[in-house]
Amino acid sequence: MHWRLGMITGVSRQWAGTDRFVVEVDGKKIQALAYRDIVGELELGQRVLLNVSALQRGLGTGGVAFIVAPADELPDDPAPIDGHIVKGRYLPQQLMVQAVEEQDSPHHDEFVDPADLQCVPVVVADLHSAVPAISCGAHLVDPDLSVAYVMTDGAALPAALSISLALMRERSMLVGSVTCGQSVGGDVEATTVANGIIAARRVLGADIVIVAQGPGNVGTGSTYGFSGLDTAWHLQQAALVGGRPIAAVRASSADKRPRHFGLSHHTLTVLGRATPIRVEVPIPSVEDRGADYGRAYASLQADVQQLAERHEVVPVEAAGLYDALADCPVQLRTMGRDLSQDPLSFMCAGAAGMWAAQVSRSR
Repeated sequence: MHWRLGMITGVSRQWAGTDRFVVEVDGKKIQALAYRDIVGELELGQRVLLNVSALQRGLGTGGVAFIVAPADELPDDPAPIDGHIVKGRYLPQQLMVQAVEEQDSPHHDEFVDPADLQCVPVVVADLHSAVPAISCGAHLVDPDLSVAYVMTDGAALPAALSISLALMRERSMLVGSVTCGQSVGGDVEATTVANGIIAARRVLGADIVIVAQGPGNVGTGSTYGFSGLDTAWHLQQAALVGGRPIAAVRASSADKRPRHFGLSHHTLTVLGRATPIRVEVPIPSVEDRGADYGRAYASLQADVQQLAERHEVVPVEAAGLYDALADCPVQLRTMGRDLSQDPLSFMCAGAAGMWAAQVSRSR
């Protein structure tokens, strides 16, 4: 850990549950995130204790400083709750929450021998950046469908880190979110992904459920060393509760790393090796988006043939999808690239949303 003391000198941006402050540390101004549920309401001129480890290492999504606590006074105690579930267990900043399925929850009975979800479509994605594109694709087919997001604990734990999640809620792209396992801060808390999917359907009323980790996925360039490997189990949990599991493939027409160009090796590993049940794999129709897109799409199609024996590859007619993505109320970015720079990434996610919407309408 790298600890520093600093003083808040400005406000960079604020969104649901989160403040991004300008903090002066050792004569330099840096960006620092503060989660209000943990540190309370902070003010300009206040001294704060920071963790600057990720900032000093130059990490991507999480490469900022985090405010740990006010330096000179304690934050207010949180409001009392009935729950007894601890998230961030055994960390100094662990939080008490009420999980949607625990005994004192008004929804507890929904989770005791739960009713089958009757094939509600559950789209499982590797990257958090796919979530708004999936929602856009679904709403292109039917603007009236309700979409909920189940955030797993494979990457960032606080939902408050995600600006896109806050904007999706604000702009009616989602009816709500469920944070599962150690992730925290959704509209509803759950202990497992399986119960998170049930909550998305039974408590939030979703017609379509999206399951994905939060921002800041981990990859090591090794076969099994990436946080998205958990999506194999998430697909199985979707089936376990009676959902219809749909795999959103990870693909790219711009990534310079051969293992992620076309169909990512993450998707090939998850669907080709790690997922024992048969799932649906939507693939968008080809579009003319330049030479790199064409090369990447041809590579993707060749790799998808490896999956066709294990899973049902679903061609999706994606007319109008690119324009819908371009008009998305939330900015689309993945690995630092936007829609125009990496269209295949978002087209694949959007096609999964389109297919989920078609499934939902046919139920």
